[in-house]
Order: sequence, then structure tokens, then C-alpha cells
Amino acid sequence: MLLVIDVGNTNITLGVFRGKELLRTFRMTTKLPRTSDEYGITLKELIECQGIDSSGVDAVIIASVVPDIMHSLGSAIIKYFHVKPIVVSAGIKTGIRINMENPRQIGSDRIVDAVAAYTIHGGPVIVIDYGTATTYDLVGPDGTFEAAIIAPGIRTSAQAMWGQAAMLPAIEIKKPDSILAKETVSGMQAGLVYGQIGQTEYIVNKIRKESGYLNAKVIASGGLGKMVATETNIIDVYDSQLTLKGLQIIYEKNKK
Repeated sequence: MLLVIDVGNTNITLGVFRGKELLRTFRMTTKLPRTSDEYGITLKELIECQGIDSSGVDAVIIASVVPDIMHSLGSAIIKYFHVKPIVVSAGIKTGIRINMENPRQIGSDRIVDAVAAYTIHGGPVIVIDYGTATTYDLVGPDGTFEAAIIAPGIRTSAQAMWGQAAMLPAIEIKKPDSILAKETVSGMQAGLVYGQIGQTEYIVNKIRKESGYLNAKVIASGGLGKMVATETNIIDVYDSQLTLKGLQIIYEKNKK
């Protein structure tokens, strides 16, 4: 079995594959400091609790945007699973070409999402990830990674509001009943949610216009992406497991 690990700024998302079948997914926080033993024990327990024999994991692939934890995490994989993980980085086979001024600046998670979207849906395709940042990436019809746009994520924007404005409270991020808000909480919710929807529609249309790919498909992922996807027709597919699928695809291209 294959263990795939997506290390994001907020959460670590994991999945176990048997062939191309995703058996289970798990999540754990990123920012809590852990030793290699803590990582190893936690990972094995998460897998075992779902009725999967962790000793059956014979391959691991990791995409990470948090370099600080990689030594402990990598050591945990070697010590507790007895395999050396594949780490998505420069030089790894992905099946797409990065046409950017500095390809090394593109986060590995974005490369993985682009690989999954292009492999599954073809190109041209616009890949949106609603995470700590909201990212918009364009993959052309020949599999070339052509453009990358970065905007504040919904939760990041919310935290900035209540962190910088003394009179604004911390709130639940959800779509209010109406955009015609009559009090502070629903007013903040309306601005955050409908603002993100409007941003999505404008940026996608702008990408299509400037690239000339007027019929580019739009594939979205990320924690709060489903809330946006249900409110706009501009997103063709919402896939919460896009990154995990991309990791499995890249593993198949690089396994020996």
C-alpha cells in the first residue's frame, strides 16, 4: 500500500492507496511541534484505527510546503515504516513542464494539484486551491504549467479582520442567509464568502481572456472550496482529494 502525505501550512492531510483506490484519509495539525517518534506513532495509530494494517504500507510519497518539519517526518517514515519516502521536489517526474521564471518557487502542493487536474481532466485547466492562500494555476493543453496567481485564503482574510480591527469578533466562516446583512457577524460572513466567490469568477474570467483558453476547465480543491463551488457555475469540478490523487499519480511515475 502507498501512504501519501500532503504537508500544508495549517494541516497535514494523509491518504492510504491500494493501487489507484483511495482507502482512507486522515488529517493532523501542522503547527504542533513533534519529534520523529511522535510522528511515527501518530501515523501508525491513525492508520490502524481505520482497520488498515500499517505494516502493509510499503511506499510513501510526501509533498510539503513546510520545510521545518521534514527532517522529523522523514525520519519517522524510515524508522516506523522502514521505507525511504519520495519527496516531491525539483527533478522529480511529474508529466508536466513548468514554464515559470523560477520553477523552484512553485509550491510542491500546487505542482501535485496541477498534475492531478491535468491527468484526470486534461487541459487547458485552471486549478484552484482554497487553503491558507487561495491559488489559481493554469495548465495549458500540452501540459505546461503556465501561470500562478496567489490571493489571501478565506480563513486568512477572516483572521486578519478580527485580528486588526478591535471591534470585529472572531466568527464562523459560512454563507449567510442573505448578502443584505443587518448586523456585524453576518456582514463579515457576507463579505468573506461572497467576496471570495466574486474574486474566483473575476480571476478565472481574466485568466481565460488573457491566455486565450476561453474554454479552460476549472477544478477546485481545498477545505473551504466546496462552499464556494456550490455558489458559482464557473467551477466545473470540486475534488477534495485532488492533492492525494496527484501524489499517487506522481508516485507511479517515479517508483522503481
